[in-house]
Amino acid sequence: MDNKNIKIAVIGLGYVGLPLAVEFAKKYPVTGFDINAQRILELKQNTDHTRETDLSQLASLLQSENIRLTTEPQALRDCNHYIVTVPTPIDRYNNPDLKPLLSASRIVGSVLSKGDIVIYESTTYPGCTEDDCVPAIESISGLKYNQDFFCGYSPERINPGDKENTLTKIKKVTSGSTPEVAEQINQLYASIITAGTYKAPSIKVAEAAKAIENAQRDINISFVNELSLIFDRIGIDTNDVIDAAATKWNFLKYRPGLVGGHCIGVDPYYLAHKAKSVGYYPEVILSGRRVNNSIADFIANKVVKLLIQHDLKIKGAKVLILGITFKENCPDTRNTKVVDIYHALNEFGLNVDIYDPWANAQKVNKEYGIALTENLDNSLYNAVILAVAHKEFNSFDFRRQKENGAVIYDVKGVLDRNLVDARL
Repeated sequence: MDNKNIKIAVIGLGYVGLPLAVEFAKKYPVTGFDINAQRILELKQNTDHTRETDLSQLASLLQSENIRLTTEPQALRDCNHYIVTVPTPIDRYNNPDLKPLLSASRIVGSVLSKGDIVIYESTTYPGCTEDDCVPAIESISGLKYNQDFFCGYSPERINPGDKENTLTKIKKVTSGSTPEVAEQINQLYASIITAGTYKAPSIKVAEAAKAIENAQRDINISFVNELSLIFDRIGIDTNDVIDAAATKWNFLKYRPGLVGGHCIGVDPYYLAHKAKSVGYYPEVILSGRRVNNSIADFIANKVVKLLIQHDLKIKGAKVLILGITFKENCPDTRNTKVVDIYHALNEFGLNVDIYDPWANAQKVNKEYGIALTENLDNSLYNAVILAVAHKEFNSFDFRRQKENGAVIYDVKGVLDRNLVDARL
């Protein structure tokens, strides 16, 4: 297809889809679609709660009509490249939840024409595109895969809150359902990705590559988290041990921490699901998940033990948690493990406040049933937990809390050692 005839639809305008739509709209006509009418209104009013997009660029592209925003599937009918960037969460049993992905596939199927290409960026397990999504498209469109329409997979690599490693600066893996389509998709992404592209030999390989990127990081973090559990019993500081070990040239300097968010704490379950479906139980992947999921309870229990050591009453003790987003300087609260600390402390009978200047209080209340503290005033607490290292917390008066007898727990390992009672 000639570049001048390319018309792109981006399905899902969240952390992944919006930056992608904006970047493509600099070169091609783009229609951005989302089922959330409030999200479309927000973007048309030049507001973005994800803070992932240059709003001046978005406003300019909207004004020039290089990008159109809609909640109407029929507005996508004149497009010929459909890029799906919807969430792929897990359910309460840690099984893949494909409902958003299959719903998006059916929407695409309802407007698809012969010769069109559908590209998936949503993280999933190897085989999902062709085994789950393609049949959903075929059932609605009446078109035949690799005869009437074609598919590709190019895993998203957006890192929320990272203003250095942005979309165009991260090498892009691409793939296609035929060699010709794979090349066309590769050329499409190469036209906007300055860091270059890597054409995988198949869609399944590209899907698997994304899955292991995050599973590898999850496993590495689970190792140092397990070290924290061991070294706490021994009575030595995990970060001190890591700093000493890191003097060797080939040591990987991972730090312990909470593992939440939309990728690392979720994607390994997709890989494990696929492994079990082909008759293999993935011991290492799932053991890493178990360790990382235990850390919030470990932190809560440690804080309670420290309160006891300070002869402080547990029931009714006031605790402040600083930060609820899944990472620093980012508004993303998806799958945050800070809420697990909150609930564990509540079960001990403590009164827990959470303060986070980055988080949307309404979204947190709706998602987790937690009312964030709007401001700190001059309140004093029996314990303060630095859960997320937002830049705003650099000016928080930890010393005043400490001098008043508060226990200070540093999850991130960034505070003055003289101020903290313990760190992960």
